[in-house]
Amino acid sequence: MAPMTDIKPGFRDPVLDSQATFRAVLDAMARPGRLRTLALLEDAPAPLAPATAAVCLALVDQDTPLWIAPDLRSQAAETFLKFHCGCPIVDDRAKAAFAIASAAKLPSLGGFAIGDDAYPETSTTVIVQTGGLAAGDGLTLSGPGIEDTHRLAVSGLRSGVWREWMENGVLFPCGIDLILVDGATLAALPRTTTVTEA
Repeated sequence: MAPMTDIKPGFRDPVLDSQATFRAVLDAMARPGRLRTLALLEDAPAPLAPATAAVCLALVDQDTPLWIAPDLRSQAAETFLKFHCGCPIVDDRAKAAFAIASAAKLPSLGGFAIGDDAYPETSTTVIVQTGGLAAGDGLTLSGPGIEDTHRLAVSGLRSGVWREWMENGVLFPCGIDLILVDGATLAALPRTTTVTEA
């Protein structure tokens, strides 16, 4: 483990900032594709984005195994997450409650835990660090929480993701959920959201 002086600080107010982040994620899940900004961390250990670190601080603990994609693993990031969250970091993404991946190297969605009919909530929530998020263009989103349709542009994703997302939606009530991140900004795509490419 890195020396204590090398570990990046977490939330300034652990209780209030964690609650604010939790509410922001819930709101993002309730309104798929809507952008939310989490300006709660001054710094995050590379290569984690500030929103990624904030979501982990609020939602990940000793009972939520975390998987980190190889291209996003660093000693600084792992030390930060273990120290502030106390979470076990697992090598098998099928056993993870949360996962962190980059858009360009996002693994097959089918390899994450999808839960089962009795416990669909035991699926993986995947935090995807994108190359950019912008409202009003790009993908067309529809489904629960969206009055008609909503447009969201997501940069940097590898090809084939939205075909896999369609297959994920068929699994309902099972299936994974996505939290898309760009710096301090995030948008959520619960498994019930339909995505149509332009």
